Amino acid sequence: MKIELIQLDGRDGDTAYNLQRTLDAIATCAADTDLLVFPETQLMGFASAEQLPLVAEPLDGPSLAAVQRAVRERGVAAVVGLAERAGDRFYNTSLLITAEGIALTYRKTHLWPSERGLFQPGDRYATTTWKGLRVGLLICYDIELPENSRALAQLGVDLIIVSNGNMDPYGPVHRTAIMARAQENQAFAVMVNRVGEGDGGLVFAGGSALVDPFGRVVFEAGRKPCRQQVTLDLNQLALARRDYDYLKDRRLHLPGTCVEHDDGRRELLIP
Repeated sequence: MKIELIQLDGRDGDTAYNLQRTLDAIATCAADTDLLVFPETQLMGFASAEQLPLVAEPLDGPSLAAVQRAVRERGVAAVVGLAERAGDRFYNTSLLITAEGIALTYRKTHLWPSERGLFQPGDRYATTTWKGLRVGLLICYDIELPENSRALAQLGVDLIIVSNGNMDPYGPVHRTAIMARAQENQAFAVMVNRVGEGDGGLVFAGGSALVDPFGRVVFEAGRKPCRQQVTLDLNQLALARRDYDYLKDRRLHLPGTCVEHDDGRRELLIP
C-alpha cells in the first residue's frame, strides 16, 4: 500500500485557499498512490472564535463535496479534516474519503486547551475496513493519551492515521508518542503535520512520519512543506504479532459499548 503524506502550510480561516491546495494535491498525486493524508483541520485551518461560525461546514457542505469529486476522479482515497458544523455545535473532524464517498468520520475526542469552548468533543472511536486493512483515525492531541489508540486497537485497527496540527515547542512530544502508539498496539501509524506560521504567533513543527508496528520510524519529514510517498510493508503486521499479541495478552479492557455496522465500521462509544 502506498500513502502520500501531504505536509503543508495553511491559512487559518481561509477555506478557499486551503481547499484549492487540497484539490491540487489530489489531482497531482502519483499514479500508484492509494491514499493521501493531510494535516489537522486542513480545509479551514485553525479558525478563531470569530471565524468559526463563518467557515465551519456540515459534512454535506461544498468543501467536502469538492474533495469527494476530486478523490473519485483520481481514483484514490484521502484523509482530510475540517471544522464541522452540526446544528449549533462545532467539531474538529477528520474523514476517510474514498471513491465511494465518506467511509469513516471521527470527531476529535480530546481537545487541546485552546479548542475547549469552541469545539465539542466527540463521543466515540471508529474504524472501518479499507483495502483489506482496518483503519482508524485520531487527531493531534489524541495521540498523547494512550487510551485513544488502544481504543482503536480494541476495534481491531491495523493502521492508525493521525491528522496533526502540532506546534513548537511540542514537536518532540508527538514524535515520541507516535512511535509508542504504533509499538504498543502493533499497528502502523501515519502522522501528517502542518508547517509554517499560523495565527497567534504559532509555528507548526512538521515531522510527519510513518511508523511500523514495531515502533520504528520508516520515514520522517523535516519542517518545510513536502509530499512524500511511503510504502507499507503489510507483512510487518503479522511479524509484529507473531510471538506475542498485546491485544490478546492484556488483562484490562477499555469500557464502552461496541457497535458493529453492516458496512464494516466498528465504533466504541465512550461511556
